[in-house]
Amino acid sequence: MALYSDKVFEHFRNPRNVGIIENPDGVGEVGNTVCGDIMKMYLKIDDDVISDVKFETFGCGSAIASSSMATELIKGKPLAEAMELTNKAVAEALDGLPDYKMHCSVLAEEAIQAALIDYYTKKGLEMPEELKKAAARAAAHEE
Repeated sequence: MALYSDKVFEHFRNPRNVGIIENPDGVGEVGNTVCGDIMKMYLKIDDDVISDVKFETFGCGSAIASSSMATELIKGKPLAEAMELTNKAVAEALDGLPDYKMHCSVLAEEAIQAALIDYYTKKGLEMPEELKKAAARAAAHEE
């Protein structure tokens, strides 16, 4: 059995939604100090729908593939649906990741949550409960 699925290779070799959104509505950046991966997600939001999403990732092939797949899974989706994206869903959409690379899908989930938190904060909107929990977890990691 191959270590990586064809989908992981495809998203690594031909990542979707790479780049920067000028004047984004939300930006989230996360990193893993152990492996050195860094992900930055940019969101454009219109009428509570993610109309565009881009990413910049410094990391391994699994990190790039996870970023790419995560953007594909939330693009065009309502904010409520994007908030529900889990690292497990990202990994499953990639037809799996090796156990020691699952942290890459976790970073993709956290980068999207960070961008959504940034959006709600900038707009002065009441943050949904699931984002409040994500913000609390992120703050605990920073301490």
